[in-house]
Amino acid sequence: MQALIPRTVLALCAAAILAPAEADAQAADEWKFTASVYGYLPTISSKVTFPSTGGGSSASIDARTILEHLKFTFMGSLEARKGPWGGFTDVLYVDMGASKSGSRDLSIGNAGLPAGTSARVDLDVKGWVWTLGGTYRAVSQPAYALDVLGGARMLDMKQTLRWNLAGNIGSVPVIDQSGSRAAELQNWDAIVGVKGRAAFGDSNRWFVPYYLDIGTGESRLTWQALAGVGYSFGWGDVVGAWRYVGYEMKSGKAVERLNFNGP
Repeated sequence: MQALIPRTVLALCAAAILAPAEADAQAADEWKFTASVYGYLPTISSKVTFPSTGGGSSASIDARTILEHLKFTFMGSLEARKGPWGGFTDVLYVDMGASKSGSRDLSIGNAGLPAGTSARVDLDVKGWVWTLGGTYRAVSQPAYALDVLGGARMLDMKQTLRWNLAGNIGSVPVIDQSGSRAAELQNWDAIVGVKGRAAFGDSNRWFVPYYLDIGTGESRLTWQALAGVGYSFGWGDVVGAWRYVGYEMKSGKAVERLNFNGP
């Protein structure tokens, strides 16, 4: 899948560049703004190695086995356009956490838990994903619009892990039988991609929005995709969509991989 995403983005960008650009001359000198407030209900999956502190061992866990509850989220976007040129910003904040008893998904040091040992695990994840970019409308038709885009995405994430071991813990050093660790990550990546919408139905009120980008920088690879269906009213649009944001980090980072995935 990772190999397919870059090829897909590059192919769409190439098609957009070769397509004839059709700007609306009457609106060329007018600024147009679009604001969106939306609800996002993602699941979060991440593989994190929490560094050792106070003489204890490092700890690692896959967040998808623990995280269940979304405590708080904020999401919004703003887009400005003048003629074929434009810019946009999108902000996502999530605060998720959960507790799990009897878990064996925790690893301490370089090994899993001994036989007969389980853990009560508390995991909290808080973070921002901020995307900022510029766009050029490469295709502008009554029923179809396609923009090529370039910009940057910032990830600022903190994960906090707490655990207490139970059961056959005699072989585990006392200092590792309970503990608390934190892993933080902040990085920037450059991105390129495409976005737009294809309309259909009576008066083109129904439409399919789409967005796809790929980037690299302080991450080894990051990508984002969105697709759905919407309906245009006189006062605005209502859209239902699925969104995926993925990260593969460079070696040596506490967070090995991270993704947000949901409606």
